[in-house]
Amino acid sequence: MTKYQLVATAAMGLESIVADELKALGYHTRTDNGKVYFEGDERDIAKTNLWLRVADRVKIVAGSFPAKTFEQLFEGVKAIEWEKYLPVDAEFPVTGKSVKSKLFSVPDCQAITKKAIVERLKGHYMRLGFLEETGAKFKIEVSILKDIATLTIDTSGAGLHKRGYRLDQGEAPLKETLAAALVYISKWNPNRPFADPFCGSGTIALEAAMIGQNMAPGYNRDFISEEWPWIKSSIWNDVRMEVEDVANYDQPLQIFGSDIDHRMVEIAQSNAREAGFADLVSFKQMQVTDFTTILSDGVMIGNPPYGERIGEKETIEKMVQEMGKMMNKYPTWSVYMLSSMENFEELYGKRATKKRKLFNGFIKTDYYQFWGKKS
Repeated sequence: MTKYQLVATAAMGLESIVADELKALGYHTRTDNGKVYFEGDERDIAKTNLWLRVADRVKIVAGSFPAKTFEQLFEGVKAIEWEKYLPVDAEFPVTGKSVKSKLFSVPDCQAITKKAIVERLKGHYMRLGFLEETGAKFKIEVSILKDIATLTIDTSGAGLHKRGYRLDQGEAPLKETLAAALVYISKWNPNRPFADPFCGSGTIALEAAMIGQNMAPGYNRDFISEEWPWIKSSIWNDVRMEVEDVANYDQPLQIFGSDIDHRMVEIAQSNAREAGFADLVSFKQMQVTDFTTILSDGVMIGNPPYGERIGEKETIEKMVQEMGKMMNKYPTWSVYMLSSMENFEELYGKRATKKRKLFNGFIKTDYYQFWGKKS
């Protein structure tokens, strides 16, 4: 097997969690903005795609070099051993981005990158005419940051947040990768009860269920690199068998989700069925202030509405106040809420034990953590 320089991309603020995930899988890591680098072979490509809960994608770093002129870009791309990755019939679309660099025209950078790869492959495979591009797909990105060009090949295909269980979603869905991060930060474990009173399409509760039963988040989907001729299907089969072997389907779970909107509850229930958790995760229509429990030491995680629309703010502020009063009745429960409301603590009625800045898409939010008392 060949060793590759790999990179797991992550949303801003989540890099340390992705690094922790990779370390738990046995890799040495190096973290940069939005990226966690590690080394691995074909088997590791399969393994990390199946197991990473919080990363966006896993990519191969094909090469990196200074590029202040189009000629430097062309020669740098052409010098990379593309034949190691791309068969003669490979389909290879090129996307690009450029930040703080002299080569700022992304369409030109993409065209030059494509041309350089074509030249390299034609030379290697001794072809005079066009390359057919009828075979497996390799999505290549040229990224230029401060005049350094980095060429990557995406091994994931659809982003890793696409687990395969979400049949439907609401208007402002939380990405599965962020939902998994919220559960991870809470340090919830399957021996504790779990509640999400703003469950929407059920994402946080379903991510918790997968964590609780040690199920790989990629168990229910395909990856673009499964089509590549140099990653044997036996590797994917072996890694999937391992995933199946370590899943703890007998682990009992007390996971409960609720939402004020009955349509969202129906969507959450159908997503739970698709994920295989219909009997394990229960959803109910109700408002947060109707929450009651006889269980202790629970974890409540939620992504309440942020009051972005006119007229909503006062309603949501009142709801946060009432939620704070209600949760005073359950001192052993820990509460974790993701919100863009800067006066959240004031409304909730107490200072958060900890706060963590996170981005929900492009919305700047804080993850307010109110730790419960030890019972």
